[in-house]
Amino acid sequence: MFENVIKHYPDFPKEGIDFIDVLPFLHDRDAFVRAVEEIDRLGTAPNVATVEARGFLFAAPLLAVSKRVKSLVPFRKKGKLPFAEGDLVRVEIEKEYGSDELFYRLSDFAACEADGEYIDITLFDDLLATGGTVKGIVDSLQGQSVVGRRIRVKEFIFLVELPALGGRRMLEATAPVHSLMSLEGVE
Repeated sequence: MFENVIKHYPDFPKEGIDFIDVLPFLHDRDAFVRAVEEIDRLGTAPNVATVEARGFLFAAPLLAVSKRVKSLVPFRKKGKLPFAEGDLVRVEIEKEYGSDELFYRLSDFAACEADGEYIDITLFDDLLATGGTVKGIVDSLQGQSVVGRRIRVKEFIFLVELPALGGRRMLEATAPVHSLMSLEGVE
């Protein structure tokens, strides 16, 4: 459905990686609108958590167009989130080309809509490859309590999935996995 919008950059950021560029969606209004609508259709939670920077581009519009989405929780790189003492949580992640870390604020989850004992989230990212980024996030959120409520991932949604790298298998034990496009044979 969207395969003609994305671009491929072989050997970026290092040899052996086929970088999938989703930024061309920003040059195609119709494709961008359809992608945001499809993300909204696949989600069920009132809160969306997403990873910078490309995840923000597709998840943030949900606040304006979705009747379901009430808040957005950002996961950012080091030094990007101002925070009060005890509010910032560090997440270790393994990407297909190395280790990294992300951060989130407990106060952002406290501001989310809750249902009983849970703060339900849809976890969105632009690309599912090995699953290391979102697995790190899930591991950090499990057991996390915010204002007496637990955070629960209702589903994962990805713009692009690379099935050959196996990320889906790892995540399905936590919640359903949806992707807007699947690129078979791309690693």
